[in-house]
Amino acid sequence: MSQFFSIHAENPQARLIKQAVDIIRKGGVVVYPTDSCYAIGCKLDSKDALERIRRIRQLDDKHHFTLVCSDLSQIGTYAKVDNRVYRILKATTPGSYTFILEATKEVPRRVWHPKKSTIGLRVPDHPIALAMLEELGEPILSSTLILPGDDEALTDAWEIRDRLEHEVDLVIEGGYCGMEPTTVVDLSGDTAELMRAGKGSLAPLGL
Repeated sequence: MSQFFSIHAENPQARLIKQAVDIIRKGGVVVYPTDSCYAIGCKLDSKDALERIRRIRQLDDKHHFTLVCSDLSQIGTYAKVDNRVYRILKATTPGSYTFILEATKEVPRRVWHPKKSTIGLRVPDHPIALAMLEELGEPILSSTLILPGDDEALTDAWEIRDRLEHEVDLVIEGGYCGMEPTTVVDLSGDTAELMRAGKGSLAPLGL
């Protein structure tokens, strides 16, 4: 049976943030709000929690998981960032973008794309997510919460609890955060490649 926290979207309660992060640290699977859809996430090095997310979402090993990071410098720890990439990241973070980049050895190989050695990275513009990341001190390994058979992400935390109360350890209700997913851009090659147009504007990307 999952726990359910209602956290203020603009002024997150520190006590609840700490409790949520404790669940992540112990290997739990958590649903939390971002600036574009609710996400499902876990600790980066928790193999069991990763497999639970794969099972819940029915994902294969070619799915690009995302490291949700606290800031631009944290992205630089987990992905290879040159000057070109840095300029793009600086212009778009925090925001509703996911960038595909070559992973560093700080990222467990089991979450790399098996052929490309890449990983998704993003910095959300949402107080709850950022408070959790600050408390945790490392990225949350995440995926957009789109359940098998659904075409769109779930947006109502109470519905999420009803559908996943026996599958996840915590659902965080942080108000409505939209149903439009992030804009996804592959920056692992020589030129930026748009993989999905979403909430993030294409203007800063020159696409």
